[in-house]
Amino acid sequence: MRSGELAMAEHIGRRLLAEACGSSLLAATVIGSGVMAERLAGGNVAIALLANTGATVAVLAVLITLLAPVSGAHFNPAVTLTFALLKRITLPSAAAYGLVQIAGCVSGAVLAHAMFDLPLAQVSTHVRSGPAQLLSETVATFGLLLVILGSKRPRNVPWLVAAWIGAAYWFTASTSFANPAITIARCLTNTFAGIRPADVPAFIAAQVVGAFVALCVAYVLFSPRKARSAVRTESTWTHLA
Repeated sequence: MRSGELAMAEHIGRRLLAEACGSSLLAATVIGSGVMAERLAGGNVAIALLANTGATVAVLAVLITLLAPVSGAHFNPAVTLTFALLKRITLPSAAAYGLVQIAGCVSGAVLAHAMFDLPLAQVSTHVRSGPAQLLSETVATFGLLLVILGSKRPRNVPWLVAAWIGAAYWFTASTSFANPAITIARCLTNTFAGIRPADVPAFIAAQVVGAFVALCVAYVLFSPRKARSAVRTESTWTHLA
């Protein structure tokens, strides 16, 4: 292998490792904090969700800040798919990202079980179905992608994403999965954060729809050509006034 090809392979390997590690730690945090919260909350679901939210918000901000310079810190096939449609990542790289994100999230679920001395292999029985749940996932994913696509300063992305997910935990009926890889992992844990396997396909479909709608809206709101047109229109109306 030539030196250039070797360097490229090493670069791709580092990116995939970053996505795998980030996805695994994210899933372990979401599921593990749910277990801890449920144990300590004494049956108070609101307190348990608050604790689960806080841990997720914190780990998102940390992992995105830490790993964005390496891989972009997607940790989410919906994000990767959107970037592939924008041609910010090649299709082969996007496919590889998606695979390691799913594998990372599944390993994170197993890791959370191990840390709390639970059976490693589980299947969730937590029902999450119905139009309200699917609308919630569409909105949660739409908002997440709109935040990412609309942010003009990369240093703001960690806290913007963390803040959106933290808010969406509480204003959506689904508690904001907004991530196909996390959704798959959460069907493999029969804990506070779980979702039964039968509900997973509809959740993922809603997430993809939300991401696509966000891409369309972001194009209108944030594309340079549209922005220049809006400025010209505003200037014209100001002049006429």
